[in-house]
Amino acid sequence: MHIFYTPGIVGEFYELNEEESRHCVKVLRMKTGDQVQAIDGEGGLYEGEIIAVHQKRCAIQIHQSKQNYKPLAYDLTVAIAPTKKMDRFEWFLEKATEIGVSRIVPIICERSERSAFRSDRVEKVVVAAMKQSVRAYKPKIESPVAFYEWIKRDSNQNGYIAHCHNLRKESLWKIALSDSIRIAIGPEGDFTKEEIKRAEECRFKGVSLGAYRLRTETAGILACSAVFFSKEK
Repeated sequence: MHIFYTPGIVGEFYELNEEESRHCVKVLRMKTGDQVQAIDGEGGLYEGEIIAVHQKRCAIQIHQSKQNYKPLAYDLTVAIAPTKKMDRFEWFLEKATEIGVSRIVPIICERSERSAFRSDRVEKVVVAAMKQSVRAYKPKIESPVAFYEWIKRDSNQNGYIAHCHNLRKESLWKIALSDSIRIAIGPEGDFTKEEIKRAEECRFKGVSLGAYRLRTETAGILACSAVFFSKEK
């Protein structure tokens, strides 16, 4: 059954936005009476049918709904340095959404190669991944922030900083993780030792993601996977 993104849905009837309507009519060739599913990004999963077909405003009628549909068993924030090539960062966003993440914070580090991106493009990638994986909650994508500023936030959450330096650190796979976690993933050139020192002063713990050097986006996915397998039991 095809699934659509329906933010702000209330009541029995809903008009899809222009992009979703065009996809419904032009790509999927759906017709009046076809059965659909919908997610609102806030935990709602809906089932209904197409009642009006239009390239800019398809209408659906909701027959049943489920609230708080399959929430994450944890609150995970991944702070990650955007990659130089945007397609790699988009790949991370897609897979992290599918695996499960609460929020993603693009951080600007001393060795960062990118500090900005198109928020509308990022939104499309995340929404598509939500629909693909039938996740009813949309992860929050925050605006880029300086790394030194971000590590001072949310001191009540357990913080981890993944790096390749020969410094004191534990394997993320062996740590007993709490239900509220934030993990920092650095740029291709890794965090500097000063950044690691400053993070540890803000109660972050150094962690290893394995014996091999990973690309930024791969490290981000591995971190998401470590938390997923730790919590989704």
